[in-house]
Amino acid sequence: MTSPADVPAEVVDLADARAAAKAAKDYAEADRLREQIAERGYLVTDAPDGYRLAVKPPFDVVSSLEALAAGPYADGARCAVLVLVDGWPDDVEACVRALLDHSDPSIVVVGLDCGNVDGAGMRLRALAEEFPDRVTDLHLAAPLAQVGWARATTALIEGCRSEFVASMDLSTLLDGDAFSVILAQFDDPTVVASGWRGVDVDLADNWRSFTDAGPGEVDAILGYLLVVRRDAAAAAPPHPKARFYRNADMEWSLALREAGGRLVIPADPVPAHQDRHHGYHDSDPEYRDRESRKTYDRLLQRFRAKPEILRPRG
Repeated sequence: MTSPADVPAEVVDLADARAAAKAAKDYAEADRLREQIAERGYLVTDAPDGYRLAVKPPFDVVSSLEALAAGPYADGARCAVLVLVDGWPDDVEACVRALLDHSDPSIVVVGLDCGNVDGAGMRLRALAEEFPDRVTDLHLAAPLAQVGWARATTALIEGCRSEFVASMDLSTLLDGDAFSVILAQFDDPTVVASGWRGVDVDLADNWRSFTDAGPGEVDAILGYLLVVRRDAAAAAPPHPKARFYRNADMEWSLALREAGGRLVIPADPVPAHQDRHHGYHDSDPEYRDRESRKTYDRLLQRFRAKPEILRPRG
């Protein structure tokens, strides 16, 4: 287990008792002990080595994604930008501020903090307090690696009431009004998704890779900035087993195409750039590669026999 050095022995004893209750599958007792720990000012979350204790932050923290899915969020907004916060507080600040600076009030942020890693949840809360009409902060006790990228994203989609939802990585920084450029593509009712960077399945490589695609219809859109009609996203959400984002955006894109929608990259440049992608470069490489491989294997099994779902060739 890991915990701050000054955690009272009483709290550690409660956390040990909760771990024992979970091992015995007495989940009601484990929940009761979790509440007792929270009453003493600490949060307990499960970890590979047992559990993790942290000082309870000054905001409400939920223990399940089901509570998040109830919403509603972004009611009346045109587009809700879903941001998963898993550490790197400076990236949270830079990404959200650039987005707010370069979009109109119909574009709002729904940020989900997972575990308040390195105080990133506190930074998200500060932004929500500064921009209460445009930033909603949600806080989950468990870290993102535990709940999974797809399940967290789907919970936010289910809770949103906006016309569009956008998946946006913290490494993406807007340099101009990217959302006006992207949302203009939806004037065509056959388009269900648009975004910044598209890719196509490499048929010559028997689906083993994707190649960069230019403007126009594409097979998939990368999750650095991916905007989807909310109803289409709810009907064909990310695969629930996609724990890490890599390849999950392409799997989700193909699911949207399988459901009958078109994916389009704007002809006009999308004003954005990418800073260091901590979510990839600074994640546990063993976890990253294992989960990415699982997702790609699942993608092949589900879609490789269905070339008709891809954008028209020739």
